[in-house]
Amino acid sequence: MAFFGRAPQDEGGKPGVFARLTERLANTRQALGQNLGQLLRLRRPVDAALLEDIETTLIGADLGVDTVQSVMDEVGRRISRREIGDSRAVYAALRGILLDILKPCAKPWPHGTPPQVVLMVGINGAGKTTTIGKMILYFREQGLKVMVAAGDTFRAAAIEQLATWAERAGASLISQPRGADAAAVAHDALQAAQARGIDVLLIDTAGRLHTQSGLMDELGKIRRVLARLDPTAPHEVILVLDGGIGQNALAQLEHFHKAIGITGLCITKLDGTAKGGVLFAIAKKTGLPIYFLGVGEGEEDLRPFDPANFIDAILPPGNDT
Repeated sequence: MAFFGRAPQDEGGKPGVFARLTERLANTRQALGQNLGQLLRLRRPVDAALLEDIETTLIGADLGVDTVQSVMDEVGRRISRREIGDSRAVYAALRGILLDILKPCAKPWPHGTPPQVVLMVGINGAGKTTTIGKMILYFREQGLKVMVAAGDTFRAAAIEQLATWAERAGASLISQPRGADAAAVAHDALQAAQARGIDVLLIDTAGRLHTQSGLMDELGKIRRVLARLDPTAPHEVILVLDGGIGQNALAQLEHFHKAIGITGLCITKLDGTAKGGVLFAIAKKTGLPIYFLGVGEGEEDLRPFDPANFIDAILPPGNDT
């Protein structure tokens, strides 16, 4: 299976996954990498004016004020220690500082004792159902037996979409008619997963009910019902966040985490935004594992998160911008 790599092409001459990542992050690369390159490539003196320009660029790429302040404080410390002598050295230092922010969030998927129960949460429009479909393929390519529960019973389209993904990937689907009790769907799915020797059970959930409290109440009910069959379930609670909403993603994360306890993240829709810098804000504030990035509609565009390749895609080494 192909993961984020540095090779420009896959077998058969197709663009490699690293090349696709770089292409799909073009907007963030423009907002961050190219703008920093314009500031720093001319060996400007490292003075207050340059540092102010860098700070403005980082904020414009949606890293968030707190994260930017932390980054600039570290740059200032290195300048005071005379580790940075010119603007190109600033660029190299920034790459290293930003990479250090992301590294703690790069964790391999935590495979557990089967069936591993994964509760997928997030608001409508974040790409949650599509992400689940791609995760089915990801786990199936690893040779795992996968089951998916169509727990977003408020949207018939979500049930149909998951059925298509499951059929394509050779996974089992547990569903009930539109409007059914989502907790009952989750209960039936876990019972079936235990009986059939399933390795991974992915449970979709609604993204919007009539009130926000209604949504969180439903998620709590699903958790309680699962625990009746397996006191340790769900083993993972993955929040799917739309990277295009920038700093609003942090508010969503905080609300879901308080309500149900998030164990990991999938950041989607990074291909259509210049706000990919929000990953740094999320990493700095939460330290939660970022298991997957979504950078397009294709099956190959959901990949395990590799911070080094992400940095290389938006801030090329050697200031090649």
